[in-house]
Formats: sequence, structure tokens, C-alpha cells
Amino acid sequence: MKSLKLLALAATVSLTAVLPPAHSEPFDDGQSKTYYDTLKGKKVGFVPLSMGFDLTEGWNAGLQNQAKALGYAVEVRDPNWNTEAGTQAANGFIAEKPDVLILHPLDMQAYNRIVPKAMAAGINVVQINLKSVTNGDAYVGTDWYEMGVKQAEEVVKACGKESGKNGKVAFIQGMLATPTATISGQGAADVFAQHPDIQVVATQAADWDATKAHAITSTILKQHPDLCGILGLWDGQDVGTAAALREANMSEQVFLVTSGGGNKAAACDNIENGNFDAYYSYDVPGQARDLNSAVKILLQTKPAPGSAPFALYTPLKRITKETLTPSSCWTLDELKASGG
Repeated sequence: MKSLKLLALAATVSLTAVLPPAHSEPFDDGQSKTYYDTLKGKKVGFVPLSMGFDLTEGWNAGLQNQAKALGYAVEVRDPNWNTEAGTQAANGFIAEKPDVLILHPLDMQAYNRIVPKAMAAGINVVQINLKSVTNGDAYVGTDWYEMGVKQAEEVVKACGKESGKNGKVAFIQGMLATPTATISGQGAADVFAQHPDIQVVATQAADWDATKAHAITSTILKQHPDLCGILGLWDGQDVGTAAALREANMSEQVFLVTSGGGNKAAACDNIENGNFDAYYSYDVPGQARDLNSAVKILLQTKPAPGSAPFALYTPLKRITKETLTPSSCWTLDELKASGG
């Protein structure tokens, strides 16, 4: 019996030597406690262009996942594509003074007064994927000039003199006041200027509307039945472009390049079925992570608004039938479930 007691005591001593002493407070590596305490209880306001489509739903899923995990709140106010409603929503947030305000402006002039007003009220401002002429504290999103350059280079490769084609292309833009159209348009123009073999036979704005893109494309195809390529700017619009090509039996003849957030249904499915020939994705899950990082940096460092602006430009992902893999695209369900 005495031997058993001694063995039990020895085991207890041995176990005690291995296990660290218990603490009532969570472990702190020198930064972790401050990190969690700083983020807890904070408030972030988000004014998207509109909810209900893959880009904004994806960003919001990422924002809400992080906010829930770290104990702060993200409130969304949806202006539903209306600039005036967006201004009202942003002004409402400014009056409430959240710690960070995230804006997704419809055009480059829309929030030129809102951004400095928010910063003057002590609010750090992040702009996501579209930005005003006025910088906030952070921009997270696409370098639209790079996007225009890359898409135009695809068209040159498909339709320029080295392809043996006639060089006739069309440019179907979105709303002309947006960075997507204005800045991408400059990038594309600069590329085409270096290639006199490319002839832009039509440039029209479809206002991000698939129905308008369909009608415009149908007209262009009738006017230019020997068209070689089309440069589009957004998958949501260019499904209309692709539909017009199918109806005219010109999908094989006309090379179509577009771009978007890389949602599976919008991007990979349309590459796989031949609606799009090339696609440049700005990868919404990656942008959501960068957006979350920008929010965490601002909440921790609390810079004077406007004092230290920074940008996190999105690496673009080229998707074609040759590069398509199971991981090329994402779904909203996956993003919501990922916790990212």
C-alpha cells in the first residue's frame, strides 16, 4: 500500500513539473492582450455601392466574420446604387462617429466632400475597390490602370498583327464617371496607342447594365460583322455582351475579355462554357482579407485621420480555360463559412 502511495505521489510531482502553472488571465505574448482589448467594442460603418451582388456580399461576409471573432461591430447601410442615398448614409455615420468608415463610391466625385468631412470628425476612412479623387486613410482594391493595361494586352494578343487577325475591336465601358471606366479606359488607350494595328471601331458605355450591353453589342456586330475582339469591364455587364455574341453565332470569332471579383458563377463558369475568353479577377476573398487588415491596422494604431494614408492594391488573377483550376474562383457560401 505504501509503495502505491509513493508511486501516486511521484506521478503527481512529475505531472506538475510538466504542466505550466495555472493563470486566471489569458496568456499574453507582449502584444496579444493589447491587440484583442483594442479591437473589442469598436464600431465600423460600411456604405457599399449596393448590397445584393457578389462583390459587396463577399466583402461584407469577410468583415462580419472578423468582427464577430474579435468582438467589434460592422454596420452596413445600403444605398442601392443611389449616390444621394449613399451620401445620406455616410453623413449619418459621421454624426454617430464610428471608429472606421468604409466607403465604396459609385463615382470618383461622389464622396469628395464626405471623405474630408469624416476625417475632420476624427474618423478613419477606408475606400474599397472604387475611390474618390480625395484619398482617405486607406485604399484597398484594384489598380484600375493596371487592369486596363492587362485587358488591352489580351485584345492585342488575340487580334493584333501577330495573331494574323484584322485588329478590329470594340470597347464596351460601364459608367464613365467610375474609376473602373475612367482609369481602365486610360490604361487601355495607352496600350492601343502603342499598337497601330489595333483599330477601335466602337466605344460605348453600357452603365453596368447587362441589357444595355446586349443591345450595344448587337448593334456593333451588325455594323462590324468582321469584328475580332471586345474589351469589357465587368462580368455582370458582359454576360449581356456574351449573349449578343451567341445570338449572332460569333462567339468563336470575337474574343471577349472582361473582369470582376472572381465569383465562380460569374467568372469560372463563364470561362468554362465559352462566354468569356479571358477574365481578370480581383479576387474578393483576398480583398476581404486586405480590407480586414486595413481595419485592424487603423483600430490599433489610431492615426490622426489623413496623416498616414496607405494602399493595398490587389494582385490580379488571370483566368482562361488553360489556367482554370478548382481554386480559381470562390462562392459566397464558402466565404461565409471560412471565417476569414
